[in-house]
Amino acid sequence: MNLPTPSAAPRDFPDEARWFAEAVQPLDGEVRGFLRHRFPAITEVDDLVQEAYARIWRARTLGPIRNPRAFLFQIVRNLAHDHHRRGAKNPPVPLTDLEAERVFDGEPSAAEQASRQQEREILLAAVRALPERCREVVLLRYLDGLSYKEIATQLNLSPETVKVHLTKGLQRCQAHFSNQERNRP
Repeated sequence: MNLPTPSAAPRDFPDEARWFAEAVQPLDGEVRGFLRHRFPAITEVDDLVQEAYARIWRARTLGPIRNPRAFLFQIVRNLAHDHHRRGAKNPPVPLTDLEAERVFDGEPSAAEQASRQQEREILLAAVRALPERCREVVLLRYLDGLSYKEIATQLNLSPETVKVHLTKGLQRCQAHFSNQERNRP
């Protein structure tokens, strides 16, 4: 099979539009379902999907994309995580909740905040101490909520290897936590 060689000439717009219509648009329902299932807190699904389409379009104009489905889902997953991070810094406050906020102060005490911060630092240190592949697997499983099979596909590993990395990562984290507990005053 002879594959065309890339040329320096600009890409033909109708070819890009056809590629988009055939390779990306049929995934619309699947992408939206994925977002609603994996990231139910995201209310701006249409905006996020539109941004993902713009990004995959731009990437396609720079060169071929071997697996549009995987590439699109990775873009959507990254956008969802970015959205979550932005929302965590500045969560929206509905106007109806402002009155209740004045009556009840739901903020944790300084001691609770310090304790939570210390726990986050211990967890972060445990995850950072993991070998790179273990860290990837643990984060994909517990941060992104991916299944063993999804992780295996994304990292090009077997599901059994994913299980081994996950087990090793969790054991190392547990040992780190136990060590921290022993060293606590």
